[in-house]
Amino acid sequence: MTLVDRLKAIGPGAMVAAAFIGPGTVTTASVTGARFGYALVWTILFSVVATIILQEMSARLGLVSREGLGEALRDQFDTEAVQWAAVALVVSAIGIGTAAYEAGNILGGAAGLETITGISATVWGALMGLVAGALLWTGRYKLIERALVGLVGVMAVSFLVSAALIGPDLSALALGFVPGIPEGSLFLITGLIGTTVVGYNLFLHASNVQERWGGPEDLPECRTDTVLSIVVGGLITVAILVTAAAAFPVGTEISDVGRMAEQLRPIAGPYATLFFSIGLFAAGFTSATTAPLAGAYATAGALGWESDLTSTKFRAVWGVILTVGVSAVLLGGSPVEIIVFAQVVNGILLPIVAVFLIVAMNSDSLLGEYTNGTTANVLGGVVTAIVVWLGVRTLLSVAGVL
Repeated sequence: MTLVDRLKAIGPGAMVAAAFIGPGTVTTASVTGARFGYALVWTILFSVVATIILQEMSARLGLVSREGLGEALRDQFDTEAVQWAAVALVVSAIGIGTAAYEAGNILGGAAGLETITGISATVWGALMGLVAGALLWTGRYKLIERALVGLVGVMAVSFLVSAALIGPDLSALALGFVPGIPEGSLFLITGLIGTTVVGYNLFLHASNVQERWGGPEDLPECRTDTVLSIVVGGLITVAILVTAAAAFPVGTEISDVGRMAEQLRPIAGPYATLFFSIGLFAAGFTSATTAPLAGAYATAGALGWESDLTSTKFRAVWGVILTVGVSAVLLGGSPVEIIVFAQVVNGILLPIVAVFLIVAMNSDSLLGEYTNGTTANVLGGVVTAIVVWLGVRTLLSVAGVL
């Protein structure tokens, strides 16, 4: 199959990119760029590589075994008590985590629309929830995939044009790929990696590749989709950081990313503001759609339910997650508190899921000849060790120890 044919197959990987380029990523990248300029661009490069490593494993697991990650987790343990503990972990952590992210997703996307129209973010938040729910309710995977792929394209164009209009310092940008840890930057490094390497995306990817492809023979297409989509997601994150780095003096504090678009107006003109706002909306809407979908796949797989987009149980799970998100918007939930809570959940869940994924990828009964080789295990082990460290740091930071 030619490269052009593989490019036409882009889909499941783009949904992963759509999921991790949400308002949390926009916020973290913007704050990082404004505070430290281009110095932490290298962190995004690392995050992209780490995400590709773990997501390739997740996609390979789903494509070869025809099981989602939740199903594989449930079936991997022989002891019933351990099996139920694993199921409880997935259902509670993924369910709570995606619900927490959902509120932030909707609030962020609505903030972008508020900047463009002047209409309250609360109104836009409710409408976004209704549209996302209608899209998921169709139960048509191809329609959902195409809508999200299209919005990833909108994000890419919007944020890249915004960065170009602001006029970045290309030499400083190039130096940003050289690793360094400026004083006081470790928390934001943790945040940039944590908003890109997301636990629930491993569940989403293992399931949605089964909707697109038939088996191991499609691995080349699947890998092209994964690598290209995540690289595009990384470029979007770089563009967001670059926009903030070029627009504001180093050390600037940004407290509300929804207002950042408006702050660009006197610096780069109305078009930069417009493109950034459109990108923020697209980031919010795509994540607001993929988070409930990921939660439904994970829960259905762990509980042994049918992962059918039209089944009542599957719809009930994403419906609850979406309702929690919309309710938080209508009740005036604090986006900062919501994002912190979501990061805590991800900090607890991601290391556990990453460790399990490595174990599953070495299971002959699941994958046969497609188990991990030495290189994949070493790379996966390094990434897992780093996310374990990030998880511990997140918990200690929230607890006030760091």
